[in-house]
Amino acid sequence: MELENNSHFFCNSNCKYFPCHKGVPEKEFNCLFCYCPLYALGEKCGGNFKFRENGIKDCTGCTIPHCADNYEHIIKLCRSVVEQVRKKGI
Repeated sequence: MELENNSHFFCNSNCKYFPCHKGVPEKEFNCLFCYCPLYALGEKCGGNFKFRENGIKDCTGCTIPHCADNYEHIIKLCRSVVEQVRKKGI
């Protein structure tokens, strides 16, 4: 993918938290999923997370939503979440 601001990639290097996760080169850091849509999957999100003592999910070690090449992976998992919600009638 050519890295430019488009529908699959957006980099906000002016954000005061940028880069918010370590391990992704700044020129490839995708801010499109700033708030990870996979968070709701809990333990099944597939990311590098841990639970704090208070039960809050800590995703600071995860770079999945911020890697430019993971757009399709994120969308696929989001579709599965939508399908689960439809089945439950929520």
